[in-house]
Amino acid sequence: MGLKSLFSDFFHSEKSSGIVLIGCTILSLLVANSAWGESYHHFWETQIGPYSLEFWINDGLMAIFFLMVGLEIEREIYVGELSSPRQAILPIVAAMGGMLVPAAIHFVFNEGTPTAAGFGIPMATDIAFALGILSLAGKSVPLSLKIFLTALAIIDDLGAILVIAVFYTNELSLSDLFISLGIFVALFIMGKMGVRRLVFFLIPGVFMWYFLHESGVHATISGVLLAFAIPFAGTGSDSPSYRLQHALHNPVAFGIVPLFALANTGIKLEPAFYNSLLSLNSLGIIGGLVLGKPIGILSFCWLSVKMGWGALPKQVNWKQLFGVGMLAGIGFTMSIFITLLAFDEVQTVNDSKIAILTASLVAALAGLFYLRSVGSSSSSTEE
Repeated sequence: MGLKSLFSDFFHSEKSSGIVLIGCTILSLLVANSAWGESYHHFWETQIGPYSLEFWINDGLMAIFFLMVGLEIEREIYVGELSSPRQAILPIVAAMGGMLVPAAIHFVFNEGTPTAAGFGIPMATDIAFALGILSLAGKSVPLSLKIFLTALAIIDDLGAILVIAVFYTNELSLSDLFISLGIFVALFIMGKMGVRRLVFFLIPGVFMWYFLHESGVHATISGVLLAFAIPFAGTGSDSPSYRLQHALHNPVAFGIVPLFALANTGIKLEPAFYNSLLSLNSLGIIGGLVLGKPIGILSFCWLSVKMGWGALPKQVNWKQLFGVGMLAGIGFTMSIFITLLAFDEVQTVNDSKIAILTASLVAALAGLFYLRSVGSSSSSTEE
């Protein structure tokens, strides 16, 4: 199996995962607002060892999700869209615009308020949802546009990971942090020395997760560190990174991410819940995702091309790029994840989730209809 086949598997699994994710979100909302709502919430609080089921999903299983993200970033750096400066510059610049402008919009609305910490919420893009919606736009969408959105979303995830590590770490235990980083360095050196068996990386990776959690840095970051420690050599069975990435596709796409959605989107909708959409925090989230994402991505890409730093992907025009910017406003998984780190107050968390779901729905529908109309107009022009 080669790189092209791997990307094909990735795209189709993400597309299908997006559909499953939508189903899980609707199911979670329906159950949470039914007669079983209270039992549903209590279920996620079930204690398993020292922590709740919700903790093991959000801090444990999501570390595997971040491992998958890290492996995708590694692949892109070695053999994908980020493997050469000319290829990498546009999705990198697009991702920067898609993070900075939404964060700035939220900051403008919330500066000096208790919800200012939520600036990172609209910075994220959900790969599964965005690619799932893009696939519905029809055959007029070129493969290069799908690859561009994938690279943009992956870099976006890396940016979100850095934001989590820098801004959403509270008390820090330096001794635990140094132990965790020591394990990472040892694994990295081990990979450079030619060790290829995954078991020698995965077992120490569990200990790295534990000590990173104890340090105060969010434990899911260990997934990304582990990904960069696992060597990438070639594009077949000889590459541990390639093998693990291929093995994780379905468990992450159809197990971990849907489970995260079920555990975190069961929002009890109170009467007139929509009034919360007018709060400063919600306006910052919605404005950042729906408006900030396409404006930031398009303007930064335009500047990059104008300055001669990068070029549009083959068969991609500015209208299609704007449509991708709209789809990048689907925050969902990463946005909800950052919400859980940014806020402690239950009502603020729920209001933020409602804003994220609303913004993601608007971005998905607007992006889909826009791209379909752009595709239809280009097809009629060709005829």
